[in-house]
Amino acid sequence: MKQLRAVWRLLRLVGHIAHGLWVVALRFPTLSPDQQHARVQVWSQQLLALAGVHLRVVGQPPLTGPVMLVANHISWLDIPVMHAARHCRFVSKSDVKGWPLIGTLATAAGTLYIERSSRRDALRMVRSMQEALERGEVLAVFPEGTTGDGRAMLPFHANLLQAAVAAQSPVQPVGLRFADRATGATSFAPSYIGDETLVGSIWRTLCAPPIEAVVHYGPAELPAGRDRRAWAEHLHTTVDQLRRG
Repeated sequence: MKQLRAVWRLLRLVGHIAHGLWVVALRFPTLSPDQQHARVQVWSQQLLALAGVHLRVVGQPPLTGPVMLVANHISWLDIPVMHAARHCRFVSKSDVKGWPLIGTLATAAGTLYIERSSRRDALRMVRSMQEALERGEVLAVFPEGTTGDGRAMLPFHANLLQAAVAAQSPVQPVGLRFADRATGATSFAPSYIGDETLVGSIWRTLCAPPIEAVVHYGPAELPAGRDRRAWAEHLHTTVDQLRRG
């Protein structure tokens, strides 16, 4: 029964992704940015439901920008989970843009891409992020740089915070957690780390009992005279508390 349920979920997800690609190709060019953002949020909410994931939001998502959301990184599900809670523009590694299907959807959702091995591109990205914040946008970053195991967080890289420092924009910490809906215990089914494959992680998630994705927003804060490294350390502690709360 578990595998039959997973197959049914997978088939519905494939159809949902195909519909999303159709909307991006044919409808997005006629929509305003706000309408596009609303479509992305609803699409993400529907994706979670089809995957057997219930969304629970704790705290207050930002109503407007400028603000940079800073979250821990656990799974391939993190981006649709955060989009479902509140649309935002993610900063992602450049190779995501070339991924089949996913790259198209990520680009349509407003993702900013960075070539992490290039210092020059990192500087370009910081300027682009600063400009986006100065336009009043809501950005989101995973300062760990990669997914963790959901047990302990990796150190935060402080370089992306430079955009918020330069724009004097608030940063809002966000704690992410996946839990078994029946027991409340942490669920590691959606994890995606090490040598795990994306396909394997997706299949494990679809086979799992109902999952609750918890998005815990903390209060937004300003640099308050801190440099990006000190701010990153403080935010790391705050996000760690939020994901446990």
